[in-house]
Amino acid sequence: MKSISLYEDKGTILNKTAPETKLLYILAALLVPALTGSRGAGIGLIGCSVILLLIGKVFRRTLPVIGVSGFVLLTVVVIQGMFRPGNETVAFSLGVLTFYREGLQFALTIVINILNILLSFCVLILTTKPSDLIENLIRRGFSPRLGYVFVSIFQIIPQMTETMSTITDAQRSRGMETEGNLLTRIRAFLPLISPVVMSALVNTKERALALEVRGFGLHRKKTFINEETKTAADVWLQAACLLAVAAAFVWRIARWLM
Repeated sequence: MKSISLYEDKGTILNKTAPETKLLYILAALLVPALTGSRGAGIGLIGCSVILLLIGKVFRRTLPVIGVSGFVLLTVVVIQGMFRPGNETVAFSLGVLTFYREGLQFALTIVINILNILLSFCVLILTTKPSDLIENLIRRGFSPRLGYVFVSIFQIIPQMTETMSTITDAQRSRGMETEGNLLTRIRAFLPLISPVVMSALVNTKERALALEVRGFGLHRKKTFINEETKTAADVWLQAACLLAVAAAFVWRIARWLM
């Protein structure tokens, strides 16, 4: 059966790392640049994420994400560089287009923050099995209902993509034109999207019934088939992430008091 999550087991050390370690890494990646206000911290964490993704052998799978977000980031650079209030110092001009240093610096901060967020989440999503992540969180007292919602977020995009591909192939076999100019694609959109939405609703109902049959709503202590695994490396990595956040917080307080 084809996987409906973005996780891919490459047998690397990152696949064996505990999910909560990667969650703490995301926490550090988000809070350290925010607390320090340093672009250098964001760039350093982007480099860290790239190294981790290369170690996990999943860096290529982040390229489509970077490609899609790259268009959005380009528009941010153009808009902020040209039209941000407070732009005064001219950086350079391209014909009739003038870019200002203040707007470009602000746009650079946005670009660094977004790439940092995307890559740090990719470290978790691409190297962690969703069921293992939720199981570990439930062991820590996380609500099973919220856990189900959380794991569904990881699965909904690849599941919808797979369903869309299946329905597209079925419609093509019936003679529907799904490729061509813009008008042809618009005409094919509604006949394609309607079955996808209906399929998603049916799948949601079937999952809800399956969960209730298995006692998902019972308020009793649950047991786990898989034993929890935690290595010494996880302990050190988690401590490092927490220390990084604590150091950034202390630095922020000290700067505020000065």
